Amino acid sequence: MNLPRVKLSAGMHLIDAQVAATPQQRSTGLMFRRDMPQSAGMLFVFEQATVQCFWMKNTILPLTTAFVANDGTIVNLADMKPHTTDSHCSKEPVRFVLEMNQGWFRKKGIKAGFKLGGQPFEVK
Repeated sequence: MNLPRVKLSAGMHLIDAQVAATPQQRSTGLMFRRDMPQSAGMLFVFEQATVQCFWMKNTILPLTTAFVANDGTIVNLADMKPHTTDSHCSKEPVRFVLEMNQGWFRKKGIKAGFKLGGQPFEVK
């Protein structure tokens, strides 16, 4: 899929994120991809804030998922193993979910409570 992209920031770190905003884009996500650049990710955008749950069926890459509030604050993080159907859910309702290569957030010292920047999180 050729998805739109958005630039996000995590402090001094920049993220080039593909945006999955339709039901089909969100259901496919990062399935079947064999690699992803270290500074790249996928931002899942939902119409309204609800508890979001993700799994890794047909996903080859080990990922860390950040569940993100409207203002860009990370609610919680979850490391996810490839090819599993274990459910990983947000601890509260969110509209955004950012998937990055597993360990990216940890290596950058980014934890729950950290605020991401970028156009999707700007107050309208």
